Amino acid sequence: MGGVAKGAAGILCYVGAYVFITYDDYDHFFEDVYTLIPAVVIIAVGALLFIIGLIGCCATIRESRCGLATFVIILLLVFVTEVVVVVLGYVYRAKVENEVDHSIQKVYKTYNGTNPDAASRAIDYVQRQLHCCGIHNYSDWENTDWFKETKNQSVPLSCCRETASSCNGSLAHPSNLYAEGCEALVVKKLQEIMMHVIWAALAFAAIQLLGMLCACIVLCRRSRDPAYELLITGGTYA
Repeated sequence: MGGVAKGAAGILCYVGAYVFITYDDYDHFFEDVYTLIPAVVIIAVGALLFIIGLIGCCATIRESRCGLATFVIILLLVFVTEVVVVVLGYVYRAKVENEVDHSIQKVYKTYNGTNPDAASRAIDYVQRQLHCCGIHNYSDWENTDWFKETKNQSVPLSCCRETASSCNGSLAHPSNLYAEGCEALVVKKLQEIMMHVIWAALAFAAIQLLGMLCACIVLCRRSRDPAYELLITGGTYA
C-alpha cells in the first residue's frame, strides 16, 4: 500500500508540474490565475501521498492498528481532496473559452514585431507551436496597429508554414501561411491541460479507494480474528 502511494505521489507531482510549465507558455492568453488552483492542489496531494506512503509502509510492516487507522483516515481526506480537484478542473475548463476570447484580443492588438515584448514573443511562440495565424485566421492581422504601421502587407514570420522556405509573411501568398486561427487551438490546448488534471485525480481517487479497502480489511481481520492477533504478536493459546 505504501509503495503504491509513493508511486502515485510522484505521478501526481509530475502532472501538477506539467500544468505549471505549460500554463507559463500560454499565460498571456489566460489572465485568471485561479485556474492553477487544481494544479497547486494536485502537487500538494502528491507531497501528502509520499508521507502517507511512509505511514502505510510502517503500519503494514508492524501491523499497527493505530497506524493503519491513521492511514485510512488520511487516505479518506486525500480522496475528498481529489474529488474537489475534479470539480475545480471542470469548473475552470468551462471558463477557458471566455477567458481566452477576452485576453487574446488585447494581446494581438498590442503586438510589436519590431521591438517584441513578452506578449509579442508569446504570440510568435504560439503561432509556431500550434501552426496557426491570427485570432480566427491570418486576415485578423490587418486590423492590428502593427500591421497598419509597417505598411508592407505582411504578417509576422511566425505565421509562415514550416514547408514554405521562401515565405516572408506576405498576404500576396496566402498558401505560405497557416490558415487556422490561434484562438480555437489555444482553447483546445488549455482544455486538454485541465483534462490531464481531471483524469489524474480520478485515476488516483480510485487507487485511494482500493488502498482504504485493503487497510480496512487488515483492520477488520486483526480485530475479529484472535488467531491472526496471536500470529502477529507471537503469542499462543492457553
